[in-house]
Amino acid sequence: MKAYDIVKEARDIQRLSTTDLIEALCDYFIECHGDRCGSDDAAVVGGVGMMNGQPITIIGTEKGKTVEENVRCNFGSASPGGYRKAARLLKQAEKFQRPVLTLINTAGAHAAPESEEGGIGEAIAQNLLVMSDITVPTLAIILGEGGSGGAIALALADEVWMMERSVYSILSPEGFASILWKDAKRAPEAAELMKLTSKDLKALGVIDRIIPEVVADEEIARSELLTNLAGAIQDKLAELQAQPIKKRLENRAQRFRQF
Repeated sequence: MKAYDIVKEARDIQRLSTTDLIEALCDYFIECHGDRCGSDDAAVVGGVGMMNGQPITIIGTEKGKTVEENVRCNFGSASPGGYRKAARLLKQAEKFQRPVLTLINTAGAHAAPESEEGGIGEAIAQNLLVMSDITVPTLAIILGEGGSGGAIALALADEVWMMERSVYSILSPEGFASILWKDAKRAPEAAELMKLTSKDLKALGVIDRIIPEVVADEEIARSELLTNLAGAIQDKLAELQAQPIKKRLENRAQRFRQF
């Protein structure tokens, strides 16, 4: 499959979502709202769940699966309030020593004058600072699109995984082609150059694991995929929790310093 075909798969509105995974992973989940600064961005879903008796904080971008949901969630492009909500929940997780799972599916942060006026750059930077400092285990998974700073804001984790047919890049292939060649129609060519697929990024050491979506040319059923992914998440978080905090923090720092 060519890189741009994977980009189109990653953008599929019916892809596995944050809310799908929350339902599969948690016995129950309490969603938390608001950034304590007057905003509650629906593009970021976050809260506390119980995973086999283990409290866990889950934060993820949500695109929605219907037109109404797409509009309400702004197609997964979060405003400053969304990232400030995420930072609040990360600090809460640290306070109560809950492991953190972040789920990413966004073309990028909301690029609009009101976002700039609200301090989108500062909000993303603060999120990165908080994720780098917290001592609890953290795991980030790219579910679909992982675009630009809007994605990395939730991906500074102990480990970063990608779904097989997801992408992770500094900007969209269309944006890359427009900047480099002044022609967005060359996006398929740009996608090949950008090395944005899960296989490319695993080979480069940017991510740690690829979650298979296809076996023997057949797509894995969604129910089976969710079960497999939930089990892998539980095992990894248990493994990370068993590590000494100092070692885990050193590993996290070294992971990102190598870039």
